[in-house]
Amino acid sequence: MTSFGGVAGAVESMPYRIAVLCYLWDARDRLLMLHRRKLPNIDMYSPIGGKLEVAMGESPRECALREIREEAGLSLPDDGVRLFGIVNERAYEGQGHWLIFLYEATAPVADGAVPEGEFDEGRLEWVPIDEVEKRNIPETDRRVMWPGARAHRGGFFMVEIDCTQTPFTHRTVESRRARA
Repeated sequence: MTSFGGVAGAVESMPYRIAVLCYLWDARDRLLMLHRRKLPNIDMYSPIGGKLEVAMGESPRECALREIREEAGLSLPDDGVRLFGIVNERAYEGQGHWLIFLYEATAPVADGAVPEGEFDEGRLEWVPIDEVEKRNIPETDRRVMWPGARAHRGGFFMVEIDCTQTPFTHRTVESRRARA
């Protein structure tokens, strides 16, 4: 039995969720971020994304394209996104495990194609890459996911984050930088 917070078996009983995060960049090297008004990570910033429709058999790529369409209003072709990261978070916030597929747009988003603004999930904002870590982002994003995403644009990385400990630990299990 594994324990978390002194409760034997707690880790084994946590739900496992599968999600995508979508990194959309514009020509000015800004990242489209959502200032969230819903759980998880309420009042924090993250790339757009969401949970896979598992009951429908939705693939991670299909989910990424759907989330981009729903949240940013962009209809990208299948080759308009590419997988560039996988993150496994064990016991995130003591609530559950996450398997997160990170997708990036294969081309910059045209100016004005995704205006900043409010919708039911929160507020979309274009954030210069040097300001992302200055925003209110989850600590696992600040220490692991954002540096990995920034360093692996055009490449690929995979990390495992273990939040059963304080502070959380992580390890990179795969890293391929983009070719120059």
